[in-house]
This record gives sequence, C-alpha cells and structure tokens, in this order.
Amino acid sequence: MATGYVHTVYKDGEWVNSIEGDGYVGQAHATKDDAVAAGRTAAQSRATEHVIHNQDGTISERSSYGNDPADRPG
Repeated sequence: MATGYVHTVYKDGEWVNSIEGDGYVGQAHATKDDAVAAGRTAAQSRATEHVIHNQDGTISERSSYGNDPADRPG
C-alpha cells in the first residue's frame, strides 16, 4: 500500500489532489466532481485511502481501495 492517502481539497480557488507527504499530484480541476474522479483513480492505483474534503476543509467522504486490515471494525 502507498504510504500516504490521496486527499481531494479546495485550494486557491481550484480543486486539487494531494498525497500525504508527497504534495500535489496531477492538474488542478475547476469542479469538485472532476477532482474526485481523478483522486479516486489515483487512490485505486495506489491501493490506498481517498479522503474527499468540502470547500471549508471538513471531510465529506472517505473510501478505501485495498489492503484493509482484516480486524478493522465495520
């Protein structure tokens, strides 16, 4: 699994995706939907978590794309 989660965040008037510890990846997006789709693809290819933030920075959604521990509740 990749070491950092993929985060979709609003920054400086644009939606971007970042990897924890690695900085921003890919291009900026005009809409949240476009950024979420690109972030989902990045998280799936890295077999890691995708954390989607609202414009105010709060987390709106999380999805895991592989390597979840077997003893994880839920």
